[in-house]
Amino acid sequence: MKQPKSSLRADSDEKAPDFDALTAIDDLVAGERTRDDFFDAVLGLNEPATAGEVADRAGHGVDAAREYLAWFERLGVVTKVTESPATYERNAAYLEWRRVQRLQREYTTDKLLTQLQTATEAAEEYAAEFDAAAPDDVSIADYAADTDQSVEAVWETLSAWKTAHRRIDLLERAIMAADATEQQSAV
Repeated sequence: MKQPKSSLRADSDEKAPDFDALTAIDDLVAGERTRDDFFDAVLGLNEPATAGEVADRAGHGVDAAREYLAWFERLGVVTKVTESPATYERNAAYLEWRRVQRLQREYTTDKLLTQLQTATEAAEEYAAEFDAAAPDDVSIADYAADTDQSVEAVWETLSAWKTAHRRIDLLERAIMAADATEQQSAV
C-alpha cells in the first residue's frame, strides 16, 4: 500500500479528533430543527395560512415553508385549501390518527381498557352533575346562575367533560385498532 504524502500524514504528537463532539450526520442532513419549527407552526394553525404566514410562525424563509408544506401535504399533516394563493390548514384527522397510534404503542390493551373505564365513569359523573347527555347541551351562564357557581368554574367543569369525551373516543379507537392488528396477526 502506498503511503500518503508527508503533508497528509499526522505528526506523532497530534491528537485524534473527538468524533463524539461533532454534530451527528443525521442532524446535519435531516434538518431536524427546521422540520420541527415548521411542524410546530402548522400544528398551531387555527385557520388556513399561506406559506409566508407559516414561514413567519416558524422563523424561516418562505421557500423552505413551501417545501415543507408540500411535504406535510403528502404526509397528510396539512391539507391545501386554496391554490392561488396557496393556503394550508392542519389536518385534524391526521393528528387524531397519530394520537391513536401513540396510545397503541405506549399502552397494552388491558391498560387502554382500564383508562377507558376511568374516562367513561368520569363522563357519567359529569352527565349526572349537569343532568344532561352531553356538554354541548348545557348553557354555561344559565347553569352558573342556577347553581350559584362562577361562569369560569362551570366552564372548567364542562371543559373537563368534553376532554373525557375526546379521551373516550381516542381510547376506543386505539382499542379497536389494536384488536384489528391482533386479528391480522392471528391469520
